Amino acid sequence: MKDTVKINKGNAKIVAHRGLSGIERENTCSAFVAAGNRSYFGIETDVRATKDGKYVLLHDDTTERCGIDVLTPSQCTLQTIQSVVLKDKDEKRGRVDLRVPEMVDYIRICEKYGKVGVLEFKGMYTEEQMKEIVEIIKAEYSPENMIFISFAFENLVTLRSVCPEAHCQFLTGEYKEEILQKLVEHKMGIDIWSGALTEEAQVRRMLELGIEVNVWTVDNPELAEKLISWGVQFITSNILE
Repeated sequence: MKDTVKINKGNAKIVAHRGLSGIERENTCSAFVAAGNRSYFGIETDVRATKDGKYVLLHDDTTERCGIDVLTPSQCTLQTIQSVVLKDKDEKRGRVDLRVPEMVDYIRICEKYGKVGVLEFKGMYTEEQMKEIVEIIKAEYSPENMIFISFAFENLVTLRSVCPEAHCQFLTGEYKEEILQKLVEHKMGIDIWSGALTEEAQVRRMLELGIEVNVWTVDNPELAEKLISWGVQFITSNILE
């Protein structure tokens, strides 16, 4: 049976990227439950809005890579997108449980297993949509048990306008001083690509500024342990535990 790769995580918190996607099909309830049953601090996923105003979990713009059929969430209804049976890790269909979940399914799994939800906003969101998302989370769990991430800084600003206490980390593939200053101003953390961190001094600089550091996506044990020794607080991984 395939299992996770154990590392010396020290004080770092390990986040399961798209659920335990190293073992189960990414962003499915199966991947979320697999992570829930293990020692992960958090479970990360990607949210998108459907044509009929529902919120589903899918990383790509379409279902093609994970589900063969090409459906775009913003152009179809929840019922349509959930009619697609996704491929298993062997790239074959067959498991009827592998479908695109609603965000509420993910929130309930995080609540059941006591995990922090790490929710990435894909696309741009209006204030009204952010209000809806926050209300769904409040009804099922709590914003206090969530970390919100996005490559679009505007999404995090909009979220904070409706939920000032929201725990936010800005997603980026770059290490730049101007980004750090923006995060200090808005009291946000960073979720940075591992390839952008080449020196311990970079991590030290962010920590000195009071910026919490999450690093994606780290599947190499040696790299993860090096980053942890530098002081990063979060490691996001497909398979490390």
